[in-house]
Amino acid sequence: MSAAATRRASWLDRAIDRLDAIVPKPAAWAFAFRIWLAMMLALYVAFWLQLDSASSAATGVAILAQPKRGQAISKAAYRFLGTVVGGIVAIVFMALFAQDRVTLLVAFSVWIGLCVFTAQYLQDTRAYGAMLSGYTVAIIALAHIDAPQTTFDAAVGRLAAITVAIVTITFINDALASPSTWRTLLPTLSSAYDGTKAFAHEAFTSGDPGPLRTAALIRTIAPMRADASAIAGELDDGPYRAAGARSAIAALYVMAAASRAAVNAAAALRHPSPAVEEAQGLCREVSGGGVGEPEAARLDPIDTRLRDLVDDAVRDGRRPLDELVALQRCLDFVNAATFAEDGVRALADGHVPLRDVKLPTHRDFPVALRAALRVAIGFGLTAAFMIVSGLPQTSFALVQVASTCALSSTAPDPKKFAVGVLIGMPLASLFAGIVLFAFLNGNQGFPLLAIAMIVPVFVACFLSLNPSTFGIGFIALVFTPVLIAPENPQSYDPQTYLMNVALVIAAAIILFLAVRLVLPISPSQHRAFALDSAKRALAEALAGEGGDATTRTSLNADRLFQFAGYTSGSRAVRWMAMVHAFALSQLESAAARAHAQMRLLDGTAGMRDPVAKGRDALA
Repeated sequence: MSAAATRRASWLDRAIDRLDAIVPKPAAWAFAFRIWLAMMLALYVAFWLQLDSASSAATGVAILAQPKRGQAISKAAYRFLGTVVGGIVAIVFMALFAQDRVTLLVAFSVWIGLCVFTAQYLQDTRAYGAMLSGYTVAIIALAHIDAPQTTFDAAVGRLAAITVAIVTITFINDALASPSTWRTLLPTLSSAYDGTKAFAHEAFTSGDPGPLRTAALIRTIAPMRADASAIAGELDDGPYRAAGARSAIAALYVMAAASRAAVNAAAALRHPSPAVEEAQGLCREVSGGGVGEPEAARLDPIDTRLRDLVDDAVRDGRRPLDELVALQRCLDFVNAATFAEDGVRALADGHVPLRDVKLPTHRDFPVALRAALRVAIGFGLTAAFMIVSGLPQTSFALVQVASTCALSSTAPDPKKFAVGVLIGMPLASLFAGIVLFAFLNGNQGFPLLAIAMIVPVFVACFLSLNPSTFGIGFIALVFTPVLIAPENPQSYDPQTYLMNVALVIAAAIILFLAVRLVLPISPSQHRAFALDSAKRALAEALAGEGGDATTRTSLNADRLFQFAGYTSGSRAVRWMAMVHAFALSQLESAAARAHAQMRLLDGTAGMRDPVAKGRDALA
């Protein structure tokens, strides 16, 4: 082949690769089609039922747009609960403060701050439900501040629209075979299990891989928590599959921690005993294969042998402390591998797992408080400016500020989400303008509206599936129907449209400024807050308070996962920061295990005094 032909082939290959990267995959097209169909069906049903807030049904489907069935069901359940709570609070607020708007706005600022603060301590869709109960008050109460007598009807209408959205998206997902969360989680969890065993095998063969490698492993495990919590509502055996996934995730954390502790303790011995060598050999056998290797029938005798080695060392009374630690942590590793193997199988076949554990989330009080105050202050300042300036459609603007600020509070990175809102709002405005004044152009008819919404919905869905453009796609998907405001008959008022566009873009700018200027948190502050929290948790563990070692290991893994995201600088700086964080985590888990063992011995008469002395020494 000539050089020119080679260059042409190379250019063609690069063009094909680039095109393949840009063109959405079939799964993305299927997801976009389901969301478009569900939005149009929800809007049609809302029109047929003659709901006052029919457009809220389409917006509700957009908010519930999730690529996997379990995620959508979980989010729908908490959206319904959040709407009910928000509707009740809105009615109470209007009954108490309808005659005093300033007091109403102050009360709402406090309420949304409390909801955001609560959401910071919850996980995934539960956090969304808590946050939703905050800005639902704005949608119901503040939007009807000039007609308080309609608040109850507005609450009922919104709840009806949300119910239509939930039923519609659930029906469409089932009818069109939306991917099950557990099926997509299973290969990811199996791969993480293989990676953890490979990590442990390297540790038992070559020594401790170090904190940075451990942090990288945790980053592959931690994101699976969200899917594990969303499985329960998918099938009749969903709770068992979810419990299996949680058990396996917790076990992977323990396997990583136990393997490092075991090899470090063995390395501290000048001459490792035959018992330590045998224990590490058994751990290498357990960590050497993939899922299902070795078989469960082999794991039981390995576990029994390690228990015998630990018991013999304890009875001897002359073994070095590091040897006891190495043997015990080898036993912990094999025990965790048994739970991980069982958890993966429970996720696959739905059997009752050996255990059901929680996966706690680390939250720092100063961070949660600042997030709540940021939303409350940002909304309060905006409300004060709107009242003083006397701008029209103030209630619409306040609703958008409240909703975008609240949504940003539960985002992993509020600043990145604010950038997405700043880009997504103009995109939603462009989509709405094209639909209203270019495609429909004064015409009436639901089929025309459904056809006109194809391109905006599909583009927004494609953007939302890409992690780097999720915020842009999510905002465009949600706010396009908000700005179109579908109704029967459809109104075409350019002045109202332009005013609404100006207000939503202003809300995006306010959010962008608020997350940067109102109580911002730097990465160094995040690290300081996390370390302070770890020190307090260590003090609690030394005093025998808090959860067991498994729960603490899972909590510490989540703390380390977050801490690694805040750590920057050179490799040496990051290494030292992670060494400090891991050391606190290991001490805390060790203290929890010590207290657990002492609680077992406390019932033996001859051990009560030594146990009391041990507790006093730790405290």
